[in-house]
Amino acid sequence: MTGPDAPFLRTLCSLRWLAVAGQAATILVATWVLGLELSQRPLWAGVAALALFNLYAQWRVHDADTAPLTAFCHILVDVTVLTWMVGWSGGIANPFGSLFLILIALAALALPLRWTLAVAAACLIGYAVSGLFGVPLPAGYFTAMQMHQWGVVCNFLLSATVVLVFATRLAIALRHREHELALLRERFVRNEGIVALATHAASVAHELNTPLATMTLLADDIADQTDSSEVRDDVETLRELLVQCRERVLALARPAAGESSGRDRVTLPQVLEQWRLVRPTITLKRNDDAPLDLPLDPGIGHLLMVLLNNAADAGEKAERPQVDLTLRIQGEDLIGEVRDYGHGFDARQAVLPGTLFNSGKTEGMGVGLALSHATIERLEGELWMRPAHGAGTRVGFRLPLSPRETSA
Repeated sequence: MTGPDAPFLRTLCSLRWLAVAGQAATILVATWVLGLELSQRPLWAGVAALALFNLYAQWRVHDADTAPLTAFCHILVDVTVLTWMVGWSGGIANPFGSLFLILIALAALALPLRWTLAVAAACLIGYAVSGLFGVPLPAGYFTAMQMHQWGVVCNFLLSATVVLVFATRLAIALRHREHELALLRERFVRNEGIVALATHAASVAHELNTPLATMTLLADDIADQTDSSEVRDDVETLRELLVQCRERVLALARPAAGESSGRDRVTLPQVLEQWRLVRPTITLKRNDDAPLDLPLDPGIGHLLMVLLNNAADAGEKAERPQVDLTLRIQGEDLIGEVRDYGHGFDARQAVLPGTLFNSGKTEGMGVGLALSHATIERLEGELWMRPAHGAGTRVGFRLPLSPRETSA
């Protein structure tokens, strides 16, 4: 462990409030119930000092430096106040002197070894000082042995509470960190494959540019040499497909050339026109109030193409070649949903496979969904999948219309 984090300092603040309340209650019980004539001013001064420091610590904990030195200074204040309180209430005869061990345990769980040793040394010095210069306990309503026994019981309950609170918070923080690390590892593996795929795609794009240009010239020659209107229509369709392929190839090559993507924004009609060209047999239904003039990030256009193609594939397998597309603007977000009329998804399978080359289709590689996940993460959006009413699947997404500002 390299150093403590903010949750540890916040936990210290919570435990410190528990200590303030416990010390105040102990002074009152010892004075009014046990009949001990304690030095009130020094003890209440210690309680006030600890409370004031905790107010300052809580104010600074959110933006404080979480280096080990910071946490050590926090614990050093606790050691100093505990030494003061134990010294003015019996010294080592006070059963609450064992609370020094709690501070050492907290340091051992959250600080590096050398700082833990420093805390242990400070606690040892504090315990020795309270023993050498401590004020003996005066006589009260009960014998010294009875008060010591009750003190041991209270000290055990207090120590158990402190350990339980801290251990629970630490376990929750560790589980949260493990979950975040697992997500980061999954994202790293997926992004590593996407980067390799993008590099290879840019290389292949340059190689495909010449064959596509040759095929376009051949299509023009065929159109000029034929008198059949049917052949001309087929050649025109082929030419449109070649133009679309050429645009896709150039789009793959542009990132490698370092060109800006700000000029590559698309609109919904452009995306749907390209999709209808490659899937002419699919019936597409769109909501009438869709934002047709809204400029979209190229990644959103690719996301729509992937979702529409997956929905078309599912519908064709079920012999229901229909896709419903819903797009609307809600606040500062773009909400979209693609519904197919296929057989639905298998509940036993991962709903949204997020790893590259992991597909729910036997002939698929999972690249489309992996790239969709990357687009959603890059734009800080959400992606979900739900069963549709009747038959089919609904895949939806929420994307911000403008980049979200991240706090430093």
